[in-house]
This record gives sequence, C-alpha cells and structure tokens, in this order.
Amino acid sequence: MDKWQIIHIPNKPAIPPNQQPTVNVFASMVETKLANTIIRRLNQVAPLENLRHVKRIQKKFLEGGKTQLSMILCLADENDNRMNSLPQDVQELVNSYQLSPFITKVCKNAALSKEEWEEQCKLWPTSYHPPTYNIDGIPGFNEDDSQSIFSFMKSAVELAQSGDGSIVNAAVIVDPSIKQEIASACDQICCCSISTEKNSLESCSEQPEVLSSDLFSNGESNHTSLPPNDFPSETRKSYSGVSCLNPWQWAQENSHTTSCYWHPLRHAAIAAIQSSAARDRLLFPGMGHEGDKPNGVHNIQPTSIGTPAKRQKTDLANVENSEELDPSAGGFHPESARPYLCTGYDIYLVWEPCVMCAMALVHQRIRRIFYAFPNPNEGALGSVHRLQGEKSLNHHYAVFRVLLRKEILNKNEVVAARTSTTNTNATTVCQ
Repeated sequence: MDKWQIIHIPNKPAIPPNQQPTVNVFASMVETKLANTIIRRLNQVAPLENLRHVKRIQKKFLEGGKTQLSMILCLADENDNRMNSLPQDVQELVNSYQLSPFITKVCKNAALSKEEWEEQCKLWPTSYHPPTYNIDGIPGFNEDDSQSIFSFMKSAVELAQSGDGSIVNAAVIVDPSIKQEIASACDQICCCSISTEKNSLESCSEQPEVLSSDLFSNGESNHTSLPPNDFPSETRKSYSGVSCLNPWQWAQENSHTTSCYWHPLRHAAIAAIQSSAARDRLLFPGMGHEGDKPNGVHNIQPTSIGTPAKRQKTDLANVENSEELDPSAGGFHPESARPYLCTGYDIYLVWEPCVMCAMALVHQRIRRIFYAFPNPNEGALGSVHRLQGEKSLNHHYAVFRVLLRKEILNKNEVVAARTSTTNTNATTVCQ
C-alpha cells in the first residue's frame, strides 16, 4: 500500500447487500389527495418504531406523467399472512377509505453502506445516512486526527520491532484530548530472573529462543519484518512471540523449560494498563489504598488500584511524564481528580487483541481501539468475535483497523518513513 487507511470495524459483520434480512408489512395503494390524512392517522395507531429507516410511502411514476402511491399500513405477522389479521384500528382505516391491503417485504435494518441502501430501495424506499463515526460521541477523523492516529500507530509498530529483533505485540495508551502518550508496553509473558530481595519475577529484556521452538515454529527465528496487511492465517506461525496470537502458549512453554517462567496475563495490552495505573498512582498519591507503589509496573503480582470516584476530566497538558516527576519538586497534583481507569483514552495495538485483552479494555473504559494486523484464530474485535457489539456489556468502545504503508512493514525503513509523513495520504473507509 502507498497510503494509510483507517477502517472502521462495525459491531456486526458485514452482510452482502443482496442478502439483507427482511420483514413483512401490510401496504396499500392510496389516492394522492388522501395520503396526508391516512399517514397522520397511521403514525398514531401503527407507528413503525423498529423500522424508522423505512419510508412509509413509495412513489412510482407511470406512463403519461401519472404517479402511484403505495403506503405501509403496519407490520405483518411473519407466521400469519392472512388479511384479516390487521389490527382493529388499521382495519377501520382500510374500511373507511376502501383500501386494498397486500403484503410486501422491506429491509429490517438500516443500510450501513450505499450499496446496501441501493439494494434496499429495490424492495421499498429507505433512508440512508452515511457513517460519520459518531459512535457514542466519538467524532470523525479530520486531517489532524488522521495524522495523529498514524503517528501513534507507528510508535506502536516501532515498539513491537524493538529488542532482539523478534516480533511481539505492543500497546500504546493515548489521551486523545491532549494527544499525549500515557503508557506503553510490549508482551511480557516470559520472565527469566527471580529476585530474592523483591520476591517477584521481572520481565525479560530479551525474548528467549524458546519463542521460536515447537509451537508455530517453521525453522526460522528472529524475524525482523511485519506481515503484509492482508497476510494469510498460516503466516501467524512466524510470529510466535505475539501473545494474543496464542493465549495458551505460556502453559505449553512452561512444560518445556525450567529457566524461564511464563506468565499467562502479561500480554501487551494488560502490561500497558498496569503501566497506566502505576502512572496514576504516581500522579495522584494518597487516593488509592495504602501499600500502592508507583514503581510496580513490572511486578506481575496483582496490584490494588483502589476504587476512585467516576472519572473527572483531568487536564494533563502541563504534567510531565511520570518518569520525570519528582515528589519533592511538587510534581504531584493531589488536588486534581484521579482518572477513573482509562476512561476516554485510546489504545494502539500492533495485533488485534484476544478475548482476554479485549475484555480488560472494556473494564478499563477505553474509548477507541486501533490495531494494525488481524488475529485470524483468536481475534476478539472482528476476526473471530466482535466483543464491541456484545449488548450485555456495560461499556462499548469503537474499533478501527489501521492499514500501514509499505515502508512501515520493514523495520529498516521505519526511520526513513518518519521523514516522509508530510506526503502521507489518508483515507477512511468502512468495513
């Protein structure tokens, strides 16, 4: 690809335009002079509450310049298409104006694309409103928004390619209101050194060779390039260091080695969440439980974050990064409201998260998720499941896939790509 793209991943999988679900309705031809009177009465006795996208009147142009109007009277029972099953109020209208009801089909759901809308109108006219990505108050992407998204995604890609050359997943949490990176992390499921003083396991700075053994191994190691945007599912075996591609890798690897400890929860997204929580504890001391330690980012044991009040908007524009804050220099802001988890934040992931990570992001109240590569077998946000569309959850985020430019896929060209961002072309499409 020669340009970036941002693809919205909707709550439901796309349906072919000519295979959209339909429902039966009662309709009738009406005289033009009676149309307004009848439709006002129908809106009172038989409103189409669940079919607001469907236009009540269909107009056809006949030879000689004449027009023919047909009007939807009410929904029809899917299992009983008899004309005498009309509701009493509608039947009275039929009798009063000597209408001749018939049963026809209309599309059940509003069109999500122009192609769907064109197919719907072949059955019965519907209205179409192009998606503007106003999902729960989330604005659309202007040029500045797009460039910011591309910049943070490049940071995540560079983080995933860092270290000893192996490919892992990386997560970058961002406050979009100030376009500031809040926290970042890579996969940390492998811990090799045991500290007796701290009685904890610390994450390895290097990925061991075991990442390329047995599971998913194809005889190669230390891959330094990312897959193409449309890579097939079998390519996944080349990226054995990516935790979300195989959430159960830790269990199998634990049985193969005694020199390393494989932790099941240290996926990139969860490690970034913990880093964000540690930052909050550093910026807002005394608002959590006693014993919270701001330097516990790499501690794999659960930490108590406390239960703060609902998140208030926090202005962090003048706050330095947590690593640079000095308590004695007044870097803390105890008078400010402590953020409620990650409410309002965005997260950038190189790989589509697994179900565990996607649920963790639900609990964190993440606002938007951006990822670069799909997770064909374990993906929770489009590839296998669509957690963002699960109605039973008490929080829903918007999900987007960012297709990368070709030079970003090769680590050796990342630096060169930085200098060419001024020529980046941005497009936004809907999948």
